[in-house]
Amino acid sequence: MTAQTPHLDFDEPDGLAARGTVVVLPGRGERPGLYARFGRRLAADAYRVRVAGDATADLEAVSAQVKGLVADAVAPVVLAGSDTGALLARYLVASGAVSADALVLAGLPGSRTIVNEEVELRASCPTHQKLLRAGEHVELGALRAERIPPVLREPVPPLAVPALGLHGENDFVSPYAEVAGDYAGARVSFVDDGRHDVLNSAHHRSVAATVVLFLEELRAERPPITGAGDVR
Repeated sequence: MTAQTPHLDFDEPDGLAARGTVVVLPGRGERPGLYARFGRRLAADAYRVRVAGDATADLEAVSAQVKGLVADAVAPVVLAGSDTGALLARYLVASGAVSADALVLAGLPGSRTIVNEEVELRASCPTHQKLLRAGEHVELGALRAERIPPVLREPVPPLAVPALGLHGENDFVSPYAEVAGDYAGARVSFVDDGRHDVLNSAHHRSVAATVVLFLEELRAERPPITGAGDVR
């Protein structure tokens, strides 16, 4: 990978075979390190995790990066996107640019621009808020509607793969009522006090567990064992 498209790797524990690969696609202004906690949690359950770069900084480079990560992945392969990363996941699969077995769509973005109280609106978890304020793994001020590449806003065909939607019950950056149609075809779970950075919410353990259950269902190729509802 180039210096312009950094990524992070989290591998399954020694002695265990990888149960699949999750490629995480960050949102606007986010760098791979922001998802280290999420990556470590999934890796602990023997899922190989690869965290890509921010597509809004360089859509072409990050798209190529994701293709490379998927090409080297252990099946089943799941794209897990947050914010614009979720839009990119849908786009890559719908366009046929990337072949994935399933999608996790977290905090799909609406048309609002956030300029004040960004940290509090993004995160309910004090640890994640501290990470945001430190600024090492995020560009604050990037939650602007114009930052979203127009191609990612274009309508996509109905999802042809299983999809799990995760959305914060109190996401004021992207209220669910404004983006519900973008989750069409996905099984949506609502995260209590999830706000916008739903993968890093105060209930991040339950969120990660919900994702793992989804991955296990995918591996087993059986009907879902959990339905839409609250993640607490």
